[in-house]
Amino acid sequence: MARRRILTAAAAAAAVLLITTGCSTANTNGTATAGEPVKGGTLKVLANGDVDHLDPQLVAYVPVYSFMRAMSRSLLSYESSDDADKRIELQPDLATAVPEPSADGLKYSITLRDGVTWGAPDGARAIVASDVERGFKRLCNPLISGALSGYFVDLIDGMSAFCADFSKVAPEVGPMKEFIEGNDIAGIATPDDKTIEFTLTKPASDFPFMLSLDAADPAPIEALDNLPDSPEYRKAFVSSGPYKVKEYSPDAKFVLERNDAWDPKSDPLRKAYVDGIEMTMGVEGDAAMQQLQAGSADVLFDLSPSPANITQLKAANDKKFSTMTNGGVDQFMWINTKSPNNDGALTDLKVRQALQYAMDKTAVVQTMGGKDLAGVTNGIFGPGVLGYEEYDPYPANDGKGDPEKAKQLLAEAGFPDGITLKMPYRNVGTQPDIAQTVQASLKKAGITIELTPVPPTDYYANFMTNVENATTGKWDVALVGWSPDWQGGAARSVFQPQFVFTGTPQAYNYVDYNSDKANDLAAQALAASTAEESGELWHQVDEAVMADSPIVSIAYRLKPNYHSERVAGFVPYAQSQNGDWTNLWLTK
Repeated sequence: MARRRILTAAAAAAAVLLITTGCSTANTNGTATAGEPVKGGTLKVLANGDVDHLDPQLVAYVPVYSFMRAMSRSLLSYESSDDADKRIELQPDLATAVPEPSADGLKYSITLRDGVTWGAPDGARAIVASDVERGFKRLCNPLISGALSGYFVDLIDGMSAFCADFSKVAPEVGPMKEFIEGNDIAGIATPDDKTIEFTLTKPASDFPFMLSLDAADPAPIEALDNLPDSPEYRKAFVSSGPYKVKEYSPDAKFVLERNDAWDPKSDPLRKAYVDGIEMTMGVEGDAAMQQLQAGSADVLFDLSPSPANITQLKAANDKKFSTMTNGGVDQFMWINTKSPNNDGALTDLKVRQALQYAMDKTAVVQTMGGKDLAGVTNGIFGPGVLGYEEYDPYPANDGKGDPEKAKQLLAEAGFPDGITLKMPYRNVGTQPDIAQTVQASLKKAGITIELTPVPPTDYYANFMTNVENATTGKWDVALVGWSPDWQGGAARSVFQPQFVFTGTPQAYNYVDYNSDKANDLAAQALAASTAEESGELWHQVDEAVMADSPIVSIAYRLKPNYHSERVAGFVPYAQSQNGDWTNLWLTK
């Protein structure tokens, strides 16, 4: 699964081993409301790997949002909820309210609520407007820029110029601190300690949703005393949430304890029932599940129940198992229009449409675990994204495929005897089975698929994002996945990185696809004054892209979660795709 900005190339390679992502149904957890909440105890978390970053401006790996929820408060965020619609509704966090745009759509004003504080080394200190601006300044530091910075740099007035100048600064603590404290971003004004005013370069109705990202979190002055996300930075992390770092051993152990500077009266989203959170790393999936079922651990970090685990849990009607949505599409198949193979056949729309009709999506869903864990998709957006609508631009027997229609289109394109295509796949988990299911599906339409296994650590980082592999025809079609970078009004984070080409290649737009029509509709969607209008326009973007058939949309996954018997109040937090650690409690 590739999730640009939420999963960087390196993170994605690790995540495909560990996380099942996708869109889903409502939580089915039976203990979500069991008993009255109680305070106390240590939540025991099991992980295979470490956090990718502990620096909010750099966080891009979905599981880490569980830690950020506990340690770093955002301007806006989401309420944990069993209701799939409610949990993607923006809520104020540090802000007093979700901001409304000015009449021209270019200005937003945020007021910080009272009582919000840093757990600073010398005692609690108020979070102020300049801390918010400092966070944005840190996004494009010359040592390691934030993976999500691209959404803000060209959108906030003056930020592009600020970042261009910052790039010339030596990537050292002293020069970077001096530049940040001595220079301003024109489009971020702080008229007083409570007020932040943003001026945008163009209307962006999704800007408030972007402020829910930890990349937009405030940064204390202490954050400038160490290199971004360095061991020294992690050790000295200044928390604004209910928990702070007590102990951290890379790739081994991570312990959080209560942050006494946090005022629960100032926080409408976190109850902080447990006294501490302790994560043990280096645990394999099956061993983790055994510990949760035995009660020696409580929740998972970057692990999910395996298909075999899920079968057993569902057969036993285990109420501690649940699924949730996240707006992603996983799987879908990119079509390489740059491939010289078959005399450039994939540049022919009829050939690409043949692939649409040939695909048996229901068979792929079955391979992914059946309808309880996956569902058919037909566009670029998954359920849960504003702009998603159920529609089928290439109707083929309710997702089962129409081989005869595919053969007809191939014949009209000059391939009456079929066509042979190269398809790489990740040789991990269920990916080989999914690849073989696709191969068998397309064979019925006279499309021969030659499969090539690729190690999961190389698939995105080195194979798919290598432009030469596309232009030399090392692949013709390839299975990938994508999740939005934030929740709710997140269509931009699906469309922009994958389906827009402005002359500068983007890592996950593998063939430099571009549609002037879709781009124009997207601009209208971002300038829309209501969510309803924006959603309709984003759906038209979806239709415009799919009319060109650059991908075959196949399926979404449901994100499975599991917890121990002693955990109560396990309710999903949309950003982390996990139960909200700051709102669950322990019954013993």
